[in-house]
Parts: sequence; structure tokens; C-alpha cells
Amino acid sequence: MLLYITVAAMLVCVAKAGVVPVAGAAPFTAAFPGGVAYTPYAAIKTVKAEYEDIHPQYQYAYQVQDALTGDSKGQIESRDGDIVRGSYTLVDPDGARRTVNYYADPINGFNAVVQRQFPVAAPVAAAPVVF
Repeated sequence: MLLYITVAAMLVCVAKAGVVPVAGAAPFTAAFPGGVAYTPYAAIKTVKAEYEDIHPQYQYAYQVQDALTGDSKGQIESRDGDIVRGSYTLVDPDGARRTVNYYADPINGFNAVVQRQFPVAAPVAAAPVVF
């Protein structure tokens, strides 16, 4: 019985706070103490982009060489319309450098070629287990 009273009291508190939308009521935004606003899902509208890029293009690249941790990796990628080209490299735990060259287009899909070079770095030792 105490559970029913607690649940009923909680529902009354939530309804008094103005966060339970009433069927058929106009969308609203209620403010909570501290300035946090709440908008019910029914009030959120989907907005369509004003324009569509019919020929998207970009290029990016990054590289990491961390002597402290031995982390060595990088990536380069470019897009011209529906064609994406790129490659990334990293050093595997066994010390081999892995290079993946990839290409993607609407006709052939995603294709990748993986190459490995041995050894470019000392193998990474497993961390000791401490109990």
C-alpha cells in the first residue's frame, strides 16, 4: 500500500512541475529550478537542410609518434563526390607496421589492400600483473 501512495505522490509532483504533456495540448517547454529546460518529444521537429551538397569534397590527415608509449599511427583520406580514397598505418603489438590502402565508390564498393612490414619496432611487452 505504501508503494502505491509513493508512486501516486511522485506522479502528482511530476504533473505539478509541468513535465507531463497532456493529450491534445499544445507543445510546451517547462523550466526546472536552475534554468534547465525540458521539451517533450512531441514538440521536437525535424528540420531539413536548406541545401544539399551534390558533390561533397574533403581531405584530412593526422599522424601520431609518441616516444613515451611507442604509439605510432597515421591516416590520410580524401573524398571527391562519391569516391573515397585513403590509407592508414599503425604498428602492431608484434612490431610489424600495418598499412591499409582503401578505395570506395558506388560501383565497386569498399576495397582494401593490407600490407605488413617486419620488424619496424620492438614487440610490445605485456604489462606485469600486480595483485
